[in-house]
Amino acid sequence: MYRLVDGQPQVLLVHPGGPYWAKKDDGSWSLPKGEYEPDEDPLEVAMREFREELGVEPPAAQAPTFLGEVRQPGGKLVSAWSLPGDLDVGGVRSNTFTMEWPPRSGRLAEFPEVDRAGWFDLETARRKLLPGQLGLLDRFSELLEAGSEG
Repeated sequence: MYRLVDGQPQVLLVHPGGPYWAKKDDGSWSLPKGEYEPDEDPLEVAMREFREELGVEPPAAQAPTFLGEVRQPGGKLVSAWSLPGDLDVGGVRSNTFTMEWPPRSGRLAEFPEVDRAGWFDLETARRKLLPGQLGLLDRFSELLEAGSEG
């Protein structure tokens, strides 16, 4: 999702929850995303993941613009869309996951999939975003420059 503030674009990024990411910032934020099966519609899954990771419905005012796909270093293929909208990031309520924590303790702990969300100008987003997703930010910037967004 993106918005314009004083004519300047800002993009919505999410920070992964859980103990491994707790003290990481630059290079650790992500687009809201999730995996989909071959028989699933990637856009429908993207909207579902938005709801699950942020706890709100994605805006329905306009059709999303496909930004393409990038393959992250771990091999995961990420498809992304841009969509204008606004969101109070203070109200983000993510779904949760369970994992053994601390490691080898035998205890299970529950953590939010996303522990926070934030709006970032494009320069800051470039620093915050996972390196494997930078190509999607580049594509969004190209669309803005071409006048296809906003």
